[in-house]
Amino acid sequence: MALRLPHGFASLQEIDDAYDPLKRAIDASASNRQFSERSEAARRALPYLPAISYGPTVAETLDIFPAAESGAPVFLFIHGGYWRARSARDFSCVAAGPHSLGFTTVVIDYALCPAVSLDEIVRQARAAAAWVLRHIGGHGGDPQRVVIGGHSAGGHLGAMLLATDWVGDYGLPADPFAGAVLVSGLYDIAPLRYSYLQPAIQLDEGAVQRNSPISHVRSCATPLVLSWGEAEQEAFARQSLEFRAAWEEAGNAAELAPQPGADHFSAVQAFEDPGSTLCQTLLQMGKPPTP
Repeated sequence: MALRLPHGFASLQEIDDAYDPLKRAIDASASNRQFSERSEAARRALPYLPAISYGPTVAETLDIFPAAESGAPVFLFIHGGYWRARSARDFSCVAAGPHSLGFTTVVIDYALCPAVSLDEIVRQARAAAAWVLRHIGGHGGDPQRVVIGGHSAGGHLGAMLLATDWVGDYGLPADPFAGAVLVSGLYDIAPLRYSYLQPAIQLDEGAVQRNSPISHVRSCATPLVLSWGEAEQEAFARQSLEFRAAWEEAGNAAELAPQPGADHFSAVQAFEDPGSTLCQTLLQMGKPPTP
C-alpha cells in the first residue's frame, strides 16, 4: 500500500522541495552575514541584558533590550531554525526597529532538537512567555502590552502561545497578549514528519497532533497578523492562509501581510526597519488600551 502523504504531496522529495527555504533563497549567505553583523551591531548600540534565566534548564534564557523609557510596550520574539538550529543571539537584530519605536524587546532561547522533543520546546516557549508577562515590569516593560513575534519555527511557537490555556496552566489572563505578528510560520506540521528534517525533529503522529497550532485554535481576543515572503515556496503561503481560515472560523481576527520580493530569510528582516509594515503593525498593537 502506497504511503499517503499529507497536504496532497506525491513524494517525499516534493515535501523537501516545498519546505527547504534554501531552495528559494535569493542569497542565503548574504542574509546570514546580515543577521550576524546587524545582531552584533544591535548588541553594541542598544541597552542589552543577556542570558536572563526564565526556567530550570541551561537553555532557558532570554535576552532583553530595554526601551529608553519605562512602561514601554514589549516585543517578545521567538527565533526560527526549524527547532534544531539558531539562537537568540543570531536574531538580536530584530530589536532595532522596535527599539526605535519605543519598545522593549525580548528574544528568547530554547533547547533544540534532537536533544529535546518538540513538546519540550513548546513548554519552554510557554515558560518564557509566562516569565515575561510576570517579570518584564521590572525591566521597564508594560506586561499589558506584550506583542508576540516569531519567524519560521518561531512563528509556529508563537501560534502555540496563542493556543495556551493561560488561566488554567499559568494563572494568567486568558488572552494576555496585545497582538501577534508571525512570519513564515508552520501551523500544520504534518508534512515535516516526512521531510529531510525528520531525523532531527523526530515527529510521530502524537507529536504532530499535539503541536500543530491549526489543531488547537480557540476563541482568542489577540489580534493576529500573518506574513511571509512572496518569493518563498507556495507551501509557506498555504500554511498562513489555512491558519487564517481556521483562526477566523473560531471567531477571531486575523490579517495577512505578504511581503513582495522577500524570501524566507529577508522576510524577518522587516523587523529591523521601523518604517516597515511589520514594525508599524507592532506600533499599532502596542498602543495603550483606550480607557
